[in-house]
Amino acid sequence: MSRRQWVIDLAALTVGAPFARARAETFPSHVITLWVPWAAGGATDISLRVLAELASRHLGQRVITENRAGAGGTLAMPILQQAEPDGYTIAQLPQPIFHAYFTQKVTWHPINDVTPIIQVSGVTFGLLVEPGSPFKTFDDLIAFARARPGELSIATNGVGTSPHLALEEIFTSRGLSYIHVPYKGVSEQVNAVAAGQVMAGVSSTGFGPAVDAGKLRLLAVFSARRSRRWPDVPTLKDLGYDIVAQSPFGIGGPRGMPENIVSILHDCFRKAVSDPIFGQELAKYDQEVDYLGPAEYAQSRRALFAKERAYVEKLKLARDGAR
Repeated sequence: MSRRQWVIDLAALTVGAPFARARAETFPSHVITLWVPWAAGGATDISLRVLAELASRHLGQRVITENRAGAGGTLAMPILQQAEPDGYTIAQLPQPIFHAYFTQKVTWHPINDVTPIIQVSGVTFGLLVEPGSPFKTFDDLIAFARARPGELSIATNGVGTSPHLALEEIFTSRGLSYIHVPYKGVSEQVNAVAAGQVMAGVSSTGFGPAVDAGKLRLLAVFSARRSRRWPDVPTLKDLGYDIVAQSPFGIGGPRGMPENIVSILHDCFRKAVSDPIFGQELAKYDQEVDYLGPAEYAQSRRALFAKERAYVEKLKLARDGAR
């Protein structure tokens, strides 16, 4: 490096550092947008709207939510990739982004293009039918698939989501087939199952209010233990399937966000996550707060990334050229 270039670089650093500090000191000075990669009206969307409202009280600026549904919950990633790392564009980070990176051609990286802020909660899943369905148990559904190949229709909240992968493992490992019907979000998927438009559905526990109201019947849950809310419903492990499907999620921003801005956002969202109002909202969907700070959340996400890579390789689902 020439002496002239060294002087230019030093000057840039000297001028840039106070500028970065000044920006952080005034943060936030206007509205922050939290992108939700699911359709409006679903459990995740509603709970994140509550969280955004609570965080706004601590930030002194509004946090608004915007929806960008589709592609299995991955459509907030291009927004983060293209956004300035100034703290004003953040997004929910669902687990399907890890799977999509290995199975689809995407321009973003779920680790390298994200600054983790806070892990919020996690969802588990259940298999549902409408109340008048002839399927009374999970085994009834499997027996139908065996007797009538290719006729069983099952909805999920998108291609490559945890419910979809769990179904693939259950059915393909037993030489069975089914018709996969992906939806953009939980709310429209649940409505389709309740209306009999599909024969069954696997969804996150956003289905809780519909099950409690008798609009849906729950045949199995995909969690490690039975739900305290529906203790008579078996887990897949109870039924002999060595499958647990859970999906932690949190909030992140574009890569390169300054640590002090991350700290401001984390502290305010942690207060919001800890608010009893948010806990009550999660409880409607049989969820609990599962908090991790920035460093721990980053470590957890790296572990999930490695686990997803191994899972995709095991099932031979990786796209050509996937790393």
